Amino acid sequence: MTNKPGEKYTGSPGVTLSVTDSGLQVQVRRSDSTWLELTCHSSCVLSDRAEYDWSKNEKYFETGSSLLVSSGSTDRYSCYLRGSWVNGSPAVYVPQRPSVSASPSAEMLEGGSVTLTCSADANPAANYTWYKEHEDSPRASGQIFTITDFTAEHSGNYYCEAQNEMGRSNSTLRLITESGVDRTTMIIHITRWPLLVVMLILLLLFCLWTRKKKAVSSTTEPHESREAVEMDLHPECEDLSDMAAQREDPEEQEDQV
Repeated sequence: MTNKPGEKYTGSPGVTLSVTDSGLQVQVRRSDSTWLELTCHSSCVLSDRAEYDWSKNEKYFETGSSLLVSSGSTDRYSCYLRGSWVNGSPAVYVPQRPSVSASPSAEMLEGGSVTLTCSADANPAANYTWYKEHEDSPRASGQIFTITDFTAEHSGNYYCEAQNEMGRSNSTLRLITESGVDRTTMIIHITRWPLLVVMLILLLLFCLWTRKKKAVSSTTEPHESREAVEMDLHPECEDLSDMAAQREDPEEQEDQV
């Protein structure tokens, strides 16, 4: 094998040469505010007259050692050695829309802390910057942004911007303040009705037990009338008895009349 022009590889019949890695890479340079210059390079020693083919979204685009593309283009570009469509360079492209998340939650209690995370598929690798809505200055840089001692002033829309030499994209996340008083009120509302039902059941059981106890006592004291037993019931039980009487069948009430 040789890298001299005009020479070639020779070998015995049946010998096969396989190239597993061409070492091709695309370098991106901003030509101006409108155009980007893509240049194909190889880590292998190649002829000075090596030529390259370019693909756009995995389809042949044009031939040349460099390529001009519009800034912010969403297409994917790769380069190959002229005439060979294997072992091309990794594609270069603008960052895809970032994925943003908040941990433990986007609804925060005052005084707590929240960690925002941002990631985007991009080549070259993206740099990340965090902004708050209606603010020009960035709040933080990097994939992770942590807010401690959260207050109402921290509430609002935050967006993560992912940027590389090919362009930029962003995604938005909304943080909300949840006051401790509101959460306590919500818990009280949730637990109030089950507790009320349990208390009514316990009161009903107590009344039934009291009535049964009085009934047993009346059998041992023959001079005590049934009316006296009922009058000795607790006021709470009398209220329950009145509630039961109000639900008596209307037809039975007519028969009594």
